[in-house]
Amino acid sequence: MPKVSDMSPVPKAKAKKKTAASPYHLERLPNGLVVGVRPMPQMESAAIGVWVRAGGRYETSRLAGVSHFLEHLLFKGTHTRSCEQLKQAVEGVGGSLNGFTAEEFTCYVAKVPARHAQKATTILCDMALHPRFAPRDIAKEREVILEEIRMYEDSPGQYVHELLNTLLWPNHPLGHLLAGSLETVRRMTRTEITRYWRDHYHPRNLLVTCAGAVETDQVVAQLRKLFAKAPSGRTHKFSPAPRSPRGPQVHVIHKATEQTHVCLGIPTIPRTHPARFAVELLHVILGANMSSRLFREIREKRGLAYEIGTQVKRYKDTGAFVIYAGCDAAKLQTSVETAVGELARIKRERVPAAELRRAKDFYAGQLLMGLEDSMEHMIWMGEQLVTAGGVSLMKDVIASVERVTAEQVQQVARMLFVPSRLSLAVIGPVPKQDADPLERACQRCA
Repeated sequence: MPKVSDMSPVPKAKAKKKTAASPYHLERLPNGLVVGVRPMPQMESAAIGVWVRAGGRYETSRLAGVSHFLEHLLFKGTHTRSCEQLKQAVEGVGGSLNGFTAEEFTCYVAKVPARHAQKATTILCDMALHPRFAPRDIAKEREVILEEIRMYEDSPGQYVHELLNTLLWPNHPLGHLLAGSLETVRRMTRTEITRYWRDHYHPRNLLVTCAGAVETDQVVAQLRKLFAKAPSGRTHKFSPAPRSPRGPQVHVIHKATEQTHVCLGIPTIPRTHPARFAVELLHVILGANMSSRLFREIREKRGLAYEIGTQVKRYKDTGAFVIYAGCDAAKLQTSVETAVGELARIKRERVPAAELRRAKDFYAGQLLMGLEDSMEHMIWMGEQLVTAGGVSLMKDVIASVERVTAEQVQQVARMLFVPSRLSLAVIGPVPKQDADPLERACQRCA
């Protein structure tokens, strides 16, 4: 399995590098800005992303949610363009403009017909480098974000994931809501927000990726010009992930909902760990589609839940394997026991060859189809660059998945799925005293 060193690296300043084997042009400009370009001449579109190494993990407890607050504010206008002018410049030519905040980065994206790629790039860079931060915009957006936080708290299907994070990473930024809390958002000042922006939104901490029907030289030349006067700064580090408390841990929030929402989580390996492809196949086999074991056993065979699936969270120094479900409160105990039973089974029995083959084909097919889209390809490239400093080739990823054996899948399952590593979050009309039998159900993972 390839390590991060097998990725296409970013060349040093002033150097240009694109080998015949790599479709990516990766370059670091003299001011530290990293540029990644994936020409896709068969496309009619271009997708551009401005990525910032600033997210929930980079925040102090006092400023929890500041990265997300900043993301909102950058759409409110720059020194030369109003909020409406920013949106109309992209949407007025048939494009889309958006942004999202994650634990290890923030991203601002646009997708436009290819002939408007330079305009969209100018808009995104103007937003990142010259935000207005008008006091009235901060006041209005503060109220919007407070409503967003209340919405999460009123949406148990979403909030149960946040509750699980507090169990996996207690008293750590990974365990905080990305939007922050009502308290931190209310007390955050304009001075603190603008200081955080100055500290993180500079060329050494930014990168720009572009995929679609674009010319590499034109993209690089435009970015050199747009960032020519941007002041430099220093890069920042985040606090290492703590060791998860020994479990199983169970947290039940009683709430009068029609459905009970459940998240079972296990800490996993870092983003670039050699065994990451075995974890991806565990995800496919257990809960990534309608052919998965959990879907078949919990929904199709037993009718315990409508929604059931898995997801993998990937961070620089940790991760999580998550099972989520929505079920009737009366079926909660059986649902958890059944899910834990599937974890125990995949530890006990090697995955049959035909099932492993289907999982590999599903993974490869989803990757191939996803990277046909210019936006998905831009995000694939940008997320790897901003978190790992390089870009893996699709063929190398698929080859790595192909090399995973049933024995390796079983070994990873045995390493991860042990009772002392399990955490369970539940929101619904469930008595808190039900936590004890749920904890005993988690013990059956042994």
